[in-house]
Amino acid sequence: MSVTNSELSLHKIERKEKQDGFTLLQAVTLVLLTFVVSVVGWYAAGKYFFWSDLDMQRVQQQLEYLQKKVQAEPKNLENRVALGYTYYLKGENEKAVKELNQVLEIDKNYYNAHYNLGLVYLDEGKLDDALDEFQKCVEISPRDHKGYLNKGITYRKMGMYKEALESLEKANKLAPGSANIIYEIGMVAEAKGDKKTAAGIYKEALSYDPLYKEAAEALKRVQK
Repeated sequence: MSVTNSELSLHKIERKEKQDGFTLLQAVTLVLLTFVVSVVGWYAAGKYFFWSDLDMQRVQQQLEYLQKKVQAEPKNLENRVALGYTYYLKGENEKAVKELNQVLEIDKNYYNAHYNLGLVYLDEGKLDDALDEFQKCVEISPRDHKGYLNKGITYRKMGMYKEALESLEKANKLAPGSANIIYEIGMVAEAKGDKKTAAGIYKEALSYDPLYKEAAEALKRVQK
């Protein structure tokens, strides 16, 4: 069954710039790294958005800095979440999970810990675990679109397209005009085999962000 236009209706989407980070954690990391990575790049490339060895050297510096911060202030949850995220950037997922779970042992409703734990599980293909973490994000902060967005991504990877669309439409209502949300809706249409609808949605995403590389590549892919 193909995705219908009504299912994928974006309604009246207000023009809005994409946000440059998901969490306070990411903001801290990117400031220290002295460069900006878009949300779209994050979704498309995960932790592999770094462009050079120099970038990874900066991540190592970030890691060493945060290790010292956590050692000096072990009860500072923000620093510990940032440390877990930095381990994730380096591909050290086991250490990332350990740090993030330590945060949740202290505060089971710490949003950033659940969120970044979900990213780790999503990266590892542990989709049920990722979905659980993003669901907790939605419960903790129901007005934050990122939980719904990542639920949608996870559902798509699970082949649960109806649920994916429902989550993505909720994200779209909370953050209208977000090109990456629109792109992910297009990804659902493409996954269902409806290339015509997907093409229209990718064009919609590009109308909000003409430099959205992944959307442009997806559009070329479905137009072949």
